[in-house]
Amino acid sequence: MHTVSKTSSIGAVKLNSDSNCNRMTTDNTSRRKPKVKVSVMSQSPESLLSQPKVVTGDHGYVLEDVPHLTDYIPHLPTYPNPLQDNPAYAVVKQYFVDTDDTIAQKIVVHANSPRGTHFRRAGPRQKVYFKSDDVHACIVTCGGLCPGLNTVIREIVGSLHDMYGVTRIEGIEGGYRGFYSRNTIPLTPKAVNGIHKRGGTIIGTSRGGYDNKKIVNSIEDRGINQVYIIGGDGTQKGASAIYEEVRRRGLQVAVVGIPKTIDNDIPVIDKSFGFDTAVEEAQRAINAAHVEAESNENCIGLVKLMGRNSGFIAMYATLASRDVDCCLIPESPFYLEGPGGLFEYIEKRIKENGHMVIVVAEGAGQDLVAESLRTNDGKDASGNKILNDVGFWLSQKIKDHFKKQREMEINLKYIDPTYMIRAVPSNASDNVYCTLLAQSAVHGAMSGYTGFTVGPVHGRECYLPFYRITEKQNKVVITDRMWARMLSSTHQPSFLDTKDVIESIMDEAPPTQLLDDQVTGNGLVTKETSVC
Repeated sequence: MHTVSKTSSIGAVKLNSDSNCNRMTTDNTSRRKPKVKVSVMSQSPESLLSQPKVVTGDHGYVLEDVPHLTDYIPHLPTYPNPLQDNPAYAVVKQYFVDTDDTIAQKIVVHANSPRGTHFRRAGPRQKVYFKSDDVHACIVTCGGLCPGLNTVIREIVGSLHDMYGVTRIEGIEGGYRGFYSRNTIPLTPKAVNGIHKRGGTIIGTSRGGYDNKKIVNSIEDRGINQVYIIGGDGTQKGASAIYEEVRRRGLQVAVVGIPKTIDNDIPVIDKSFGFDTAVEEAQRAINAAHVEAESNENCIGLVKLMGRNSGFIAMYATLASRDVDCCLIPESPFYLEGPGGLFEYIEKRIKENGHMVIVVAEGAGQDLVAESLRTNDGKDASGNKILNDVGFWLSQKIKDHFKKQREMEINLKYIDPTYMIRAVPSNASDNVYCTLLAQSAVHGAMSGYTGFTVGPVHGRECYLPFYRITEKQNKVVITDRMWARMLSSTHQPSFLDTKDVIESIMDEAPPTQLLDDQVTGNGLVTKETSVC
């Protein structure tokens, strides 16, 4: 890929992104002379793979754009968007999204902050790149279950059919391997009506089974030209590779990802679907643990929640409940014995209140469990590390500790609602959210965008390049205000010493967050640390 600098002699540069990022117009009303650096696409499709599509402009403006079919298939015909004749949308003023609309990644800025990174705003465009009668769409769900999967499926089908008149829609049965080893399921508005009230996914799911060449061969052989892939970060990496193989072959196929993870560990976007439902359902388990703890002498209610690498469900459920005395998550190390350890804190809370509720995320304390059980690292079909059962291990450790402390006898009630939470239907909030995701995905595919995933950034749906959501995982920052609120709610120790806190601040906080604060040579922070 070649990068060139283009300087406009007049006006602010506008992007006509219905085709690609290189087609620009100018506004004669401005006297500024902005310099715009545009990523220019080569003629060879092989040289384009994995290359970001970025436009830079004045005052630090950066648009991380998503690919478009015309990037590698020039001169594609366009058609009027069928929505312009849809009576349901006739009352909407300026329904079509302006081609120049972008959404800023950060909305909290300082006086001298640059404009920063932006993403393409999602929504319907005036022109589409597929005739409705020519569309052959498919939907696949991969990975573990999550509340809202059926809602997304239902809304993709409804959006394609009701908004764009698409009638050929299929579900790929059983995850990625279903492309080449299973039958497809016809999806019609009648077939998906009411499925949002059920948990799971009507087209089935699985881990593993990914074979890029076989999948794209199946897409090409079946004449599919829109692929909607619902799954977590591993699934989205696979979707990115599918898009690149499609592009290498020069196929007019829109590949769209819809990020799914109950743990809320997808970066950039505000949250992932199913998260609100998971937090709400976790309250039932926490409430049961609290009732048990209150009703028995010296009783501990221990609840294990989802959170393989990120403790968002445990943290938000703890904050929402206000009945939790201790929350343990993967991002915050803890230790059991000695001054300031978990056992000492448990003894203190039992003596003060006569009972206690502990919430632990499934990925918390895995180093302690592995060391204690002398287990080896194994991986599942998706390549994820197989975790030890920290809930059962912790319950046994607590029981063993207090057996030695003869002056205090405890009861312990262990609750593991993990799979119950995954299997429930989505709540009202997630149903609305899934509707927006599905509609935005369909609008993007019909508008010719491909190789992207969709999600909200500061409440606005955006089209994001795959690499932005697969390059890292979203994690709880244990030096920010939300974690401090949680600590204030539970009154638990942070289990971190001063050195650990300083290192966390320096590792996790962007340079602008420290402002004028300084870390001296002896490791002390001078002035007030400003950590958002």
